[in-house]
Amino acid sequence: MGPWGPMTPTTDPTPDIRVVVVEDQPLFRSMLAGLLAAQPGIRVVGVAGSAADGRRLLAPGRVDVAVLDVELGDGNGIALGVEARGRDGALRILTLSSHDVLDLLLSLPAHLQHGWSFLSKTTSTSAPALVSALRATARGETVLDPELVRAAEPRAGSLVGALTPRQYEVLCGIAQGLSNLAIAEDLGLTEKSVQNHVNALYAALGVEQDRSTNPRVTATLRFVEETRRPGLPPIVRV
Repeated sequence: MGPWGPMTPTTDPTPDIRVVVVEDQPLFRSMLAGLLAAQPGIRVVGVAGSAADGRRLLAPGRVDVAVLDVELGDGNGIALGVEARGRDGALRILTLSSHDVLDLLLSLPAHLQHGWSFLSKTTSTSAPALVSALRATARGETVLDPELVRAAEPRAGSLVGALTPRQYEVLCGIAQGLSNLAIAEDLGLTEKSVQNHVNALYAALGVEQDRSTNPRVTATLRFVEETRRPGLPPIVRV
């Protein structure tokens, strides 16, 4: 009994993000699962060391985000993700790789490109970066590895190359899955100013702002298509 009457239990209306980790390196797999399981609002519901085991865990309706290693001993995470998304359109995918595989995002069927993110095993080693990317992916956003974004250069003659320096900085923030507020804090701008830059770069890139698509995902895909990342490991074709 509280001082103002009976106490009413409160519950968080937001359900946990259900995660499956598929990684063939035992130590890294254990570290990933342990790190994610320790985060509030995230529940690891399965762990696998192979594509075959991962396939069995990724049952429709039971998983929100699959964290997939691209290079698996009996297959690859891209193919596994495509197969799993074919069975469950609501499933989101966060892939991990030691190589630059960003261009593979462009080869995915258009209806699978949203909610599909890429992080590098060699650069995205911080827990906050991983957790932030996973949460954004669960919301249906597409997050690119921050180091790969920073290494990118606009292609000559492209629409991305024609953006102003500030618009390009804001686009890089979008590509990393940052909110307008986070971009504002990073660039020392007001959130209103960032929103103005977002609207301007959408117009410059021809990004439609309607309910049929996520404009931030569309802008991110344009970023991948119209930039290059020199000096990084070669793209792995799977």
